[in-house]
Amino acid sequence: MAQREHPDTEIRVWAPAANRMEVESGNERIPMTWEKGGWWRASLPTRPEGTPYAFLVDDEGPFPDPRSPWQPEGVHGPSRTLPVEPFPWSDQGFQAVPLGAAVIYELHLGTFTSGGTFDSAIPRLDHLVELGVTHVELMPVAHFAGDRGWGYDGVALYAPHSTYGGPQGMKRFVDACHRRGLAVILDVVYNHLGPEGNYLARFGPYFTDHYATPWGAAVNLDGFGSHEVRRFFLDNARMWLRDYRVDGLRIDAVHAFHDRSALPFVEELAQEVHRLGRGLGRHLVIIAESDLNDPRTTLPPEAGGHGMDAQWSDDFHHSLHALLTGEEQGYYRDFGGMKPLARALEEGFVQAGGMSRHRGRSHGRPFGKPRGDRLVSFAQNHDQVGNRALGDRLGHLISRDHLKAALAVTLLGPHVPLLFQGEEWAAGSPFQYFTDLRDPGLGRAVREGRRREFEAFGWDPEEVPDPQDPETHLRSVLDWDERDRAGNREVLEWTRSLLRLRKGQPDFRDGDMARVRWSHSDGWLVMARGRFRVCVNLGSRDCLVPIPHVPGPSTMLTSSDRVRWEDGGMALPPGGVGVVRGG
Repeated sequence: MAQREHPDTEIRVWAPAANRMEVESGNERIPMTWEKGGWWRASLPTRPEGTPYAFLVDDEGPFPDPRSPWQPEGVHGPSRTLPVEPFPWSDQGFQAVPLGAAVIYELHLGTFTSGGTFDSAIPRLDHLVELGVTHVELMPVAHFAGDRGWGYDGVALYAPHSTYGGPQGMKRFVDACHRRGLAVILDVVYNHLGPEGNYLARFGPYFTDHYATPWGAAVNLDGFGSHEVRRFFLDNARMWLRDYRVDGLRIDAVHAFHDRSALPFVEELAQEVHRLGRGLGRHLVIIAESDLNDPRTTLPPEAGGHGMDAQWSDDFHHSLHALLTGEEQGYYRDFGGMKPLARALEEGFVQAGGMSRHRGRSHGRPFGKPRGDRLVSFAQNHDQVGNRALGDRLGHLISRDHLKAALAVTLLGPHVPLLFQGEEWAAGSPFQYFTDLRDPGLGRAVREGRRREFEAFGWDPEEVPDPQDPETHLRSVLDWDERDRAGNREVLEWTRSLLRLRKGQPDFRDGDMARVRWSHSDGWLVMARGRFRVCVNLGSRDCLVPIPHVPGPSTMLTSSDRVRWEDGGMALPPGGVGVVRGG
């Protein structure tokens, strides 16, 4: 008998309530063997290019594997194992810089380039290196329904989206980032799954109706069978970090986890990531998106915290945005004026136990002794742009000079800065909400729900872009030729200058919170960062910042030739910025 070139592929799946399990591969159905703990196992002949397979649960199906590594035929098609030939990694010895020295760049694969793939993004990585970025943060890439989407409705959480280039494409992208000295953070969604192609409930108690969520049944993190459900997500995190060599994870909306366990899932997840990092000898980080304003998110477990390395700072964004735009609707009701921004820069949380007008209750608690490297701050991100009715960027709402001031406060501030794709050159393209659901009923529901949501804010529902319209996606694709236009080039050079200063001066990366002076009536703010003073005019008229003129070459950076010294201080036009040593 001839010996097979490759050993059989073992397939396992957790289906604790099933009475009969079969795996289908091509035209063949193979009975599966029950194992302890509700697991089932079978062996399939190995194909070098990857073996297709799907499961039948008590004669229903076939369904893709909950842990499918590859879904080349979409969310409803069969799963496929990865090719036998190992990927030729070339990033040996790469180590991410510590988070405190990081500059994060958030991008969406489907709109970062017109090609919309991992491979088409690689030639643009040199732009990020020249800009001064250290970490690329990918919006979710787990396989979702259709070709277009933000990624937050993924259903095959172990499978990089095939339209983006699938598993091999993602490995090429991460390898290319590492060769250029760029770390990769991946946004993952563990609080819900998308509405189309979600077959998890066919296999086991992945969801519970004990809690209500905006997406339906909650993920089962503390009920019967939750041990394996938690393991499903923990193993997913490990896979991205180990097999795809991602350097960190951003965990979507940890406030949406419903979990009364003594060891909260978010804390267990942080433990797993850090344990894996120690085993691999790599700097792995885990960053939370949290709406709770709870310092325990980033406190170490020995101090009663959950051990996340950092969390996103919506308070900083809301304070800066409300101040610059004058918007006061929705959650911006709790912000506006200079004081909230100063508090975000000095204390971390703006809402730290006081009354929230937006929520109609007390919200948050004091950060204690905050460190800047435990907060990720931004003037824009996918949520704050894309969840506007028209997806308009900050640069669409304020002047170019005020946009440059916003960049200075963000990039020279005490927190870990994050840029959203195209922000560095004041991109003209919006970032709108788009989907490609193939179920007509779901597509119609998303379209109508989106319009109802914004009608309540006073928008004409007919002006709200249809998420299902392919043009909504195309409008959101970056136009890289914009960088060569005069106004955009000016913003791009300003961004590069700010990041050169941040990288070259340790005072901007020391983890200490800022000390802030400000005048609401005159519109100026001075942010002390070690030996440096960042002076900005966030108001609408010229102002004089009362700061001593230090003799010698003290002026490090100015945003325009209208920034100058006068008797009594530094004169700034609206949106003007001056960075000085001393003062």
